[in-house]
Amino acid sequence: MTAQAGKDMLLKIEGAPGVFVTVAGLRARTISLNARTVDATDGDSAGRWRELLAGAGVRSAAVSGQGIFRDAASDALVREAFFDQAAKRWRLIVPDFGVLEGPFLVAALEYAGEHEGEATFALSLASAGAIGFSAV
Repeated sequence: MTAQAGKDMLLKIEGAPGVFVTVAGLRARTISLNARTVDATDGDSAGRWRELLAGAGVRSAAVSGQGIFRDAASDALVREAFFDQAAKRWRLIVPDFGVLEGPFLVAALEYAGEHEGEATFALSLASAGAIGFSAV
């Protein structure tokens, strides 16, 4: 796999059923996939090595991004998702890796700006259900 440009990672929110809108103006984004482990170690564990119970842990995904809003449609959808605290469908596209899609809550939404600069935003998403993956 060759190096990929970070700008090619896309974050999209579902505006209407099956219609995804790109969150415009993102300059940085991070996707974290996590799986907690369940310790199944007991007195009979070989050599007293820790044993983990496969497939038993809770999986989660977290997404963060920051940038400038350049698009009224995506700004409105993100803001609405935060204030409604409704789990919206999001699509995360990572070139040469795949597409993650599923329900996320907007866990944090921050706005900032300097006197002589543009207004910026930062958002954090937390998975709120099963996340699907499809390879590209």
